[in-house]
Amino acid sequence: MADTQSARTIAYSHAPFSTWLGVVFLFVLFGLIVFAVIGPSPRSSDYEESRAKKRMERLKALNEETQKDLTTYAWVDKNKGIARIPIDRAMELTVADLAQQKPAPAGPIATPPAQVAPAAAPPAGESPAPASHQQQPAAQPAQANAPAGSPAAKGAASPPSTQPSSPAPASPAPAATP
Repeated sequence: MADTQSARTIAYSHAPFSTWLGVVFLFVLFGLIVFAVIGPSPRSSDYEESRAKKRMERLKALNEETQKDLTTYAWVDKNKGIARIPIDRAMELTVADLAQQKPAPAGPIATPPAQVAPAAAPPAGESPAPASHQQQPAAQPAQANAPAGSPAAKGAASPPSTQPSSPAPASPAPAATP
């Protein structure tokens, strides 16, 4: 029990004033050394200014190169006969080309053909539907992709035939679980 009592008195005993004064003196000394090393160094940001100057020079060179590419004629691939023309001239040629074309009316949006489910066996007691009431085949894809003025497109735009459509096939009864 005496050991715990002596440990407590050591832990809670007050340090002499000279110890506290020595600790404060060391902190002040450390601060003065740091100030002596860092204080006289220049505060200007020459490094950042030089980096900013280099970035501006690169940006200016890139803008000049891009402007040259957009405003001059040049060969892209001379062997293949591919050339670059100024953007203003390219827009003029495109507008002239589009002005010569006759606008075509927009056709109907082609829908995918309806998928017919495989015929299931009719339940006992029901007879299958007669052959005359089977579904009509969907429009041919060639007609849907035909140009606006072609005969195939005119045939696709005709009204649907007036043959009666069959009702949807009956779905089989769900299987009973044991």
